[in-house]
Amino acid sequence: MEVPEVSWSARPVAEPPADPVTFDEAAEKASNAASWVEQNWSTWLSVGLRILLIIVIATVLRSVIRRTITKLIAHMNNSAQAVEGTALGGLLVNAERRRQRSEAIGSVLRSVASFLILGTAALMVLGALNINLAPLLASAGVAGVALGFGARNLVTDFLSGVFMILEDQYGVGDTIDAGVASGEVIEVGLRVTKLRGDNGEIWYVRNGEVKRIGNLSQGWATAGVDVQVRPSEDLANIRAVLSEVADDMAKAEPWNERLWGPIEVLGLDSVLLDSMIVRLSAKTMPGKALGVERELRWRVKEAFDKAGIRIVGGPVPVVEADPADPSAGVAAPSAMSNPLSPQALASNPIPPAGAAPGSGPAAPAPNPNLSKP
Repeated sequence: MEVPEVSWSARPVAEPPADPVTFDEAAEKASNAASWVEQNWSTWLSVGLRILLIIVIATVLRSVIRRTITKLIAHMNNSAQAVEGTALGGLLVNAERRRQRSEAIGSVLRSVASFLILGTAALMVLGALNINLAPLLASAGVAGVALGFGARNLVTDFLSGVFMILEDQYGVGDTIDAGVASGEVIEVGLRVTKLRGDNGEIWYVRNGEVKRIGNLSQGWATAGVDVQVRPSEDLANIRAVLSEVADDMAKAEPWNERLWGPIEVLGLDSVLLDSMIVRLSAKTMPGKALGVERELRWRVKEAFDKAGIRIVGGPVPVVEADPADPSAGVAAPSAMSNPLSPQALASNPIPPAGAAPGSGPAAPAPNPNLSKP
C-alpha cells in the first residue's frame, strides 16, 4: 500500500505587511475629515433643528386638538345629564344614547386628527431629509387602492356608521326597523349596530347593509283603535260614550303624560250589513302607542258594558223557544197495522195450485162485520 506524499510547498505564504501610515498622512486625513465636518455641520444642524421643530409642533398640536375634542365630548355628556333631570328629560334626551354617540364622534375626530397631523409631519420630515417623495406617494396610492378593493365591505360599513352617527339617524333606546332586522337599539358602533328583537334575540346588523331605516321612537306615534258594533246601535249614544271615555283617560295618570293630544272620535270607518266600525285616534309619546291602545280598548269595553252597547263578537243572549208539540212525534195510523183489514189480507201470499185444503197458510177467520148485508 502506497502512502501519498505530502507536498510542503503548498503551505500558504504570509503576505508582506502593508506600508505603515506615516504621521503626516494621518494628520492629512484628520484635517480633511475636520474640514468636511466643518463645511457640513451647519447643514446638519439646520436639518436636525427643522426635524425637531416639526416633531415638537406636531406633538403639541395633536395633544391640544385631542384635549379639545375630549373636553367638548365631556361638555355634551354633562349637558345631557343636566337635561335628563327635568320633566322632559326622559322624553327628549337619552343620556346613554347621547354618551355613546358623543364617544363615537369623539373617537372618529381624534383618529382623523391624529392621522392628518402625524402623516403631515412624517412627510415634512422626509422632505427635510431631501428624500424624493414621489415614488413613496405613488406606492402609497397603489397600496391604498388595493386595500380599498380588498376591504371594500369594511370601508362601506365604517363610512355608513360615521354618517349614521353624525346625522343622528338612531341611537341607544330607539326602536327601529332596519329592513334586515327590527328591534330596540342597545349599542351603536362604527361598523355594527346591535338590536334586541321582540323575543329577546340580539341582532348584529352591519351598517353597510342597511338601505333604509324606520325610526319608531322619534317625533310622535299614533294610537288607533277600531270599535266594531252592531249596525242597530244608536250612533249618538256611541259618540257620547266614547267621548266620555276619551276625556276620563286624558285626565288619568300616567296617560295624561303619554298622550300628546286629545283622543279623537274620527267617526265611522266602514259600514257593513252585520256591523259598523267606529275609529278612535290619538297622538302619543314615541314608543307608547301600543300601551295607549290597550288601555283605550279596556276602557271602551267597560263603558260599553255599562251603557248596554254590544260589540260584535261578544256573547249572544240565548232566546228560549216555545215547547215542542208532543203530538208532532207521533206517526199517523196505518191500515197495515190491522191484520184483518183488506189491505193486510191482500198482502197475504197466494197458495199454490192443487194444494190440499189446510196445507196452505191458515185462512183468516171471517169478519162478522163483512158478512152483514
